[in-house]
Amino acid sequence: MTQDAIVLVLSCLGLAQAIFLCTYLLTLKKGNRKANIFLALFLLGLTIRIGKSVLNVYLDLEPWQRNLGISGILLAGPFLWFYGRLLLGREKNFAPKNYLHLIPFIGFAVFCYFVPNDGTALAFWIYLSVFIHLLIYLGLSVQLFFKFKGRANFSISAMYRNLLLGTALIWLFYMGNLAGIFPFYIGGAIFFSLLVYVLSFLLLKRPLFAMEKYANSAMDRASSEKHLKHLKVLFENEHSYLDSDLNLNQAAEKIGISPRDLSQVINENEQKNFSEFVNGYRIEKAKKLLTDSEYEQEKIATIAYDCGFGNVTSFNLAFKAATRLTPSQYRKQLGAA
Repeated sequence: MTQDAIVLVLSCLGLAQAIFLCTYLLTLKKGNRKANIFLALFLLGLTIRIGKSVLNVYLDLEPWQRNLGISGILLAGPFLWFYGRLLLGREKNFAPKNYLHLIPFIGFAVFCYFVPNDGTALAFWIYLSVFIHLLIYLGLSVQLFFKFKGRANFSISAMYRNLLLGTALIWLFYMGNLAGIFPFYIGGAIFFSLLVYVLSFLLLKRPLFAMEKYANSAMDRASSEKHLKHLKVLFENEHSYLDSDLNLNQAAEKIGISPRDLSQVINENEQKNFSEFVNGYRIEKAKKLLTDSEYEQEKIATIAYDCGFGNVTSFNLAFKAATRLTPSQYRKQLGAA
């Protein structure tokens, strides 16, 4: 397979995945519905622009068709900013006047037949102005990210950061191509494909509506980290996790916050639920007991109960999920070593 064929395949796969993501987000009913639509329209704008790059390399497009593709950039910029405002800034009342930012896109798309795209100086400056437009909204989005990153949900902040980085790379590539630094014109589609697949991975790993679960919480990042530190001190000093009856409500009461807030603290900082977090401590305790000479003759059931598990079955399942070994296998392997 030739280099051009590989690039074409990668680009087309990225475009196909982007269309799938747009459809998924537009039909997703969970989470912040408007934010999902804004993210879909941002991706759609980039998809239109990158699709034009791919087609322009392999087909002889008319000027107006190229202009339609370029217009996608004018759609992507505002919706990247809108998305951040809803998700990070938690704007509840998104005023209709905000949609005035779409006038450049609408005008460019409607009058695409009349916009010069013939290699003249005017056409060059129009093309450059489109990317300056994206740069302005990218700058506004970066400013928004740094303003709210300390208060927003960690997973959402990370996803928005990746969107910004991916968009910036695409922008830099096209400007580099325009300046003659990057001669490989379709390379922008490769960066786009990488952005789409990274975003797809993040959404598969943690669905968007799950990341948005605490988006409207009043707890900021500093408070969240403070509460987690308090919980860890409680576990490490008082060994509360050894109580098999310990539940979310009891743990939250001990550190003086609501059960929902404690669930948010653990989810945001550890990417676990309460049960997984507690079992992590219990399993570490079990590892020590399984290799402790004083427990050498003790039954696995005894160790399970001593570590806070309510029954042997849940202990075996949790231990194997964490170590890929049963407690007996773990004891034998480390005993043999």
